[in-house]
Amino acid sequence: MTTPTTSKSILRRGVVIAGVATLGIGLAAGIADGALISARNAFAQPIQLSGVQTQLPSFADVVEKVKPAVVSVRVKTRVAAASAEDGEGGVQGLPPGHPLERFFRRYGEENQRPGRPQPRQGMSQGSGFFVSQDGYVVTNNHVVQNAAEVQLVTDDGRTMDAKVVGTDPRTDLALLKVDDGASHPYVLLAKGKPRIGDWVMAVGNPFGLGGTVTAGIVSAQGRDLRSGPYDDYIQIDAAVNRGNSGGPTFNLKGEVVGVNTAIFSPSGGNVGIAFAIPANTVETVVAALKEHGSVARGFIGVQIQPVTDEVADAIGLRQARGALVAEAQPDGPAAKAGIRRGDTIVAVNGEAIADARALTRKIGGFAPGTKTTITVWRDGREREISFEIGRQPAA
Repeated sequence: MTTPTTSKSILRRGVVIAGVATLGIGLAAGIADGALISARNAFAQPIQLSGVQTQLPSFADVVEKVKPAVVSVRVKTRVAAASAEDGEGGVQGLPPGHPLERFFRRYGEENQRPGRPQPRQGMSQGSGFFVSQDGYVVTNNHVVQNAAEVQLVTDDGRTMDAKVVGTDPRTDLALLKVDDGASHPYVLLAKGKPRIGDWVMAVGNPFGLGGTVTAGIVSAQGRDLRSGPYDDYIQIDAAVNRGNSGGPTFNLKGEVVGVNTAIFSPSGGNVGIAFAIPANTVETVVAALKEHGSVARGFIGVQIQPVTDEVADAIGLRQARGALVAEAQPDGPAAKAGIRRGDTIVAVNGEAIADARALTRKIGGFAPGTKTTITVWRDGREREISFEIGRQPAA
């Protein structure tokens, strides 16, 4: 006999089944809670990775060694100033017709004797570093330009007076000298260029915060900023800001690989693109400034332009190389030796010239009076022309 199943029994059975299911969920939740508690207990202890060695270098030992040789450079400048109308766009740099223009003009007239504009004094700051025990210091030319007084502040807070020995605006370098008879900590210039990807460290005085250390890598070589004919900058991504100018960039041996001189920045602050003058350029310029107070560069008296692929095809060169002579100055050494417009200079003393910039740097590196042989491409063949390098005009 079959017992009919009532809705109540189905309901009761459903309750039992539901109860079992509920119990199962509770057990599962209990297990999960236990696992979570265990996990929390596991993370309650500090994470320690025994036996694991980091691959990134520490700069601490290098910093301790080189930091005493880096100084902050404080400069008082004297600038001939002004009549009330000086300045771009009008008085005090205001646009013509600005509501404050009359006020500044009147204020300036009241604070100047008639007909005798008073000189203005300004302040600038940068960085530098000792390159000799007897007190020679390297910095940027733009840091000490128009300097009336120069003071150096050491890492331990001492202040000392310095004089400008010489400057070289073409490479933006300057040499200072401290004549206090003391023995100063100094650093060495690296003999070769760093490789792209090498670690470097910048030390300087950004925003007046002396003794600041930043680190990064060499991100490019041979940068041309169009700031001068001898541009050959090292690009680094170590943080460099205003006030770092003239400060050194070191390799991991504590050698100076470059002098920080410029940044690329839409905002005026660090965006990871900074430029340093290579140590080999610094060495040459410093030696000349120390001996003569200025740099005498070679000069051949030609205007040159790059050799493009189209130009190379037109003159019969297999590849674009060398520097095309656009004009030879009539009284210049090159013209006197027979170099003329349309010649392409492809080698100097047997060394191939890659482009116009390379030729400029090569000739500029010769001392005036040096006997030189230049190879030119003319009428489909190479010709060698020998002559004496002249002296580059000061202007």
